[in-house]
Amino acid sequence: MHALIAVGLSIFVAVPAAALAKQSLRDVKEIEDPLFAVAIAKEVADHCDDISPRYLKGLGELRRLKARANSLGYSDADIRAYIESDAEKARMRAKGETLLAQSGVDYGQPETFCAYGRAEIEKNSAIGVLLRAK
Repeated sequence: MHALIAVGLSIFVAVPAAALAKQSLRDVKEIEDPLFAVAIAKEVADHCDDISPRYLKGLGELRRLKARANSLGYSDADIRAYIESDAEKARMRAKGETLLAQSGVDYGQPETFCAYGRAEIEKNSAIGVLLRAK
């Protein structure tokens, strides 16, 4: 039994540090997807005067995501680096613009943001629960 434990520990120690590194937060679906919903809700509220963000709900969601990331082993510095990364911001923006365009939203027509936002509110989707029609 002790020999088996010793072999197991030696294999663990022999694994290169890179193999033990945490994956990027962008690859953690339970963090990425809700964070993306918050970003889309903000974008809709920013472009549609008839819809406002549910600030407390959004803030609560961000706090929940931070706590979850911490519980998965990500430090506050890891989270901050992910959130503040210009590359991640650009990736998230491109992902959002793609989703919005596929949903018929046009930056030149604010009413399309309103229609999209109202549809998300009606569906009670992850995005919709973060929005309120005025």
